[in-house]
Amino acid sequence: MEVFVGKVDIEGTAEQCAFPAKDYQDPPPAPLFDPEELKKWSFYRAIIAEFMATLLFLYITILTVIGYKSQAAITGNECGGVGVLGIAWAFGGMIFVLVYCTAGISGGHINPAVTFGLFLIRKVSLVRALMYMVAQSLGAICGVGLVKAFQKSYYLQYGGGANQLAHGFSKGTGLAAEIIGTFVLVYTVLSATDHKRRARDSHIPVLAPLPIGFSVFMVHLATIPITGTGINPARSFGAAVMYNKEKAWDDQWIFWVGPFIGAAIAAFYHQFILRASTVKALGSFRSTHCT
Repeated sequence: MEVFVGKVDIEGTAEQCAFPAKDYQDPPPAPLFDPEELKKWSFYRAIIAEFMATLLFLYITILTVIGYKSQAAITGNECGGVGVLGIAWAFGGMIFVLVYCTAGISGGHINPAVTFGLFLIRKVSLVRALMYMVAQSLGAICGVGLVKAFQKSYYLQYGGGANQLAHGFSKGTGLAAEIIGTFVLVYTVLSATDHKRRARDSHIPVLAPLPIGFSVFMVHLATIPITGTGINPARSFGAAVMYNKEKAWDDQWIFWVGPFIGAAIAAFYHQFILRASTVKALGSFRSTHCT
């Protein structure tokens, strides 16, 4: 259904201003700072949920990485154990599970880059974004800390699951891999949670955690050989803090700069290209001149 409003100019010609009626309702943008948010239990509950989800995410995934490396060393076969495919499944599967569990409480970010992307399109306030990032980073440290406590000898022997630039790849290549990988993830998150998509594709049931988990799985398959796959600054930071070796810290900037750039590009692409927010704003301005 379209609504047309006509206007006659001084020369007698008719201008037609056409604006399609929306079949969905966008929520209002989150305020940059909302003091009332700090008084709500739901705010602190969401922070706790992000902390626990990131803790569990790092515990399972880093344990999988250490287990794979130890099994491969024992058998002398890199294809022994779960392999790279199994590691990718562990990361993607845990994201699917944890996003499903926490989406209704905190939004299920579990990643500072995802939080940053959602902040840029005003889905979360600045205070909530910063608190989420702190909770995610602390959760990651605690999750890796559990792995180190339970398997300290294997943990130190096999690199602690820390992200490092693989031999033979330049820092520029590693940075590009992190940018593109995070773009895929954040683009998927924004698309899967888009209110417009939910309304117009309501005949197709979309379980948001599923495509998000698959995007993590696919990115890991592509970039594990390059950087070990970060695309999550909290994951990289938590592993580096607990492993605390020079190589992990040398490359750490890649796993923060890359994901944040990728998230920003994904937010811009989704909001201003796919959803055409700039065009809508211009159309809204022009509509005020139609009578």
